[in-house]
Amino acid sequence: MRRALLPSFALLLAAATLARAADVPARIVPDTLARRLAACTSCHGSADAPAAPDTATGTGAGNEGRRYFPRIAGKPAGYLLNQMHNFRDGRRQYPLMTWMVSPLSEDYLREIAGWFAGQHLPAPVLDRASLPAADIARGRRLVMEGDPAARLPACVACHGARLTGTQPAIPGLLGLPRDYINAQFGAWRNGTRRALAPDCMATIATRLAPADVVAVSAWLASEPLPADPAPAPDVAAAGVARPLPLACGSAPETP
Repeated sequence: MRRALLPSFALLLAAATLARAADVPARIVPDTLARRLAACTSCHGSADAPAAPDTATGTGAGNEGRRYFPRIAGKPAGYLLNQMHNFRDGRRQYPLMTWMVSPLSEDYLREIAGWFAGQHLPAPVLDRASLPAADIARGRRLVMEGDPAARLPACVACHGARLTGTQPAIPGLLGLPRDYINAQFGAWRNGTRRALAPDCMATIATRLAPADVVAVSAWLASEPLPADPAPAPDVAAAGVARPLPLACGSAPETP
């Protein structure tokens, strides 16, 4: 008898649940690009996700990005588009990114790049790494002056005097986690990150000694963003001379 009652009870419970659900108005989620890109901003940060600080790095998982994820808000759209192409075409190795961008049309990739390029989020100044003062000074010198003896151009020679990048495709270097910068130099050195030939950053990475990579990443990660972190509109406004110190396939020369 009890077994016969069980199905009836289950049906009554299901009917009551459906009746209650019918009384609840459907929640309409706005079909905006920001909503669609929630999978991206969960790692790269958004204004709506000011997560608690990451105690290992002093950065949040929201606006500032996690320890190994870059902060891409405000980067030039051309640079962001290049990186999605690199993931899609196998020049950069990160399966999650490859899986996300591969099915998307070129127009949609451009729309995504443009949306992120228009976002400008605050980033904290991180504590400097516990390196000797001479090493920190070496990092700053490489960024600002380069090392002619090692055939290393200054970072500012391409990324701009303010290190905020230039339109249309040279990224800024500030507001990035130190571990992310270190990891990218390592990826260029071992070939798991590449760009359109000639790959200028791969050349630079092979010329940098490991200690210099640590010094540069530590100095860059603890420099504040300027009040206006937007990339310069062109190389002239950024104080970048043409031709660039090295030929770069991802930032071709323009007349």
